[in-house]
Amino acid sequence: MRIILQRVKRASVSVDGEIVSTIGNGLLILIGVEKGDTEREAKYLAKKICDLRIFPDEHGKMNLSVKDVNGEVMIISQFTLASHIKKGNRPGFSNAAGENLAISLYKLFVEEIKKQVKIVRTGIFGAYMEVNLVNDGPVTFILEKFGGAEGI
Repeated sequence: MRIILQRVKRASVSVDGEIVSTIGNGLLILIGVEKGDTEREAKYLAKKICDLRIFPDEHGKMNLSVKDVNGEVMIISQFTLASHIKKGNRPGFSNAAGENLAISLYKLFVEEIKKQVKIVRTGIFGAYMEVNLVNDGPVTFILEKFGGAEGI
């Protein structure tokens, strides 16, 4: 599982020219599910993200979580995060999970975030989406598994 996590002032996602989701201050999460990913990793990463202290406190230090600031979360599936581009110039997607596993773990991840954050929005799984955001900072992190959740 690979995740791009961005602290945002606001974000929206559109499909076929229609806005399907918007959020204010919070997190934009792009998630790519890979072969071999498990429910354990999805749950671990959801908890980790909700507990990450990446929002500024009254002194401007990153010391507060999305929960602490009552932030909103937008989660977008992005299979291209499972690509590999070590050889050649065309990305390969053989690491991407099959549709059934990807949908299952994506939905589980969303539900785990919803247990911890009041406002959670999503795009449309598998759709061509346009994502607009105002990155706050900018603050961006990459999370991925390394040999299981304990190695994340």
